[in-house]
Amino acid sequence: MKTIGLIGGMSWESTLSYYRIINEGVKAALGGLHSATIVLYSVDFDSIQQLQKAGDWAAATQALADAARKVEAAGADCLLICTNTMHRVADELQGAIGIPLLHIADATAEVIVQANMKSVALLGTAFTMEQDFYRGRLAQRFGIEVLIPEADDRRVVHRIIYEELCVGKFLPESKQAYLRIIQSLGDQGAEAVILGCTEIGLLITQADTTIELLDTTRIHADQAVRLALS
Repeated sequence: MKTIGLIGGMSWESTLSYYRIINEGVKAALGGLHSATIVLYSVDFDSIQQLQKAGDWAAATQALADAARKVEAAGADCLLICTNTMHRVADELQGAIGIPLLHIADATAEVIVQANMKSVALLGTAFTMEQDFYRGRLAQRFGIEVLIPEADDRRVVHRIIYEELCVGKFLPESKQAYLRIIQSLGDQGAEAVILGCTEIGLLITQADTTIELLDTTRIHADQAVRLALS
């Protein structure tokens, strides 16, 4: 079994989901008392969030590159960044290490392509929805059209992530706001909605809507399990 490397803590709420899904996947595949071999480096998210807010992506890159090198030195065979937003610096992190980085957008795109979908919607932080590192990658590498909510709804999605989900608050009114936005995106022609923040799946599940949801946390973690067992 290969060793999975994780950079977590962004937030630790969703890193818990990664740990659980990966171990459940290994147990389901191998049975018995098997669990995953994992190296986890968990950062202090407050410092990372301050760098995001300030637009200091160079310092954020340096912080995560240091974490990535430590994960590699501890024996990991691959690396996952347990957050969508910080894939803004994924290419720089890949350049800092000698093990493969499993890109969350690529893993999600593979699911979309396999399902023969052409147009999907994206929910996430404002950075993920509005900047090109995520939507552009899906469009340029995979030919996928990506819709995002209108500006007011983007602000709602972003605020709920940072002020509620990342600190373990899951409010019924916020769930309803997300479901309204998801329905609007479906009405605009989205064949599925990417839950492009690893905390959103803690608030919204497929049981809540008839519109197909692509939970990037599960997709990314499942890819890690396949690689570890290959």
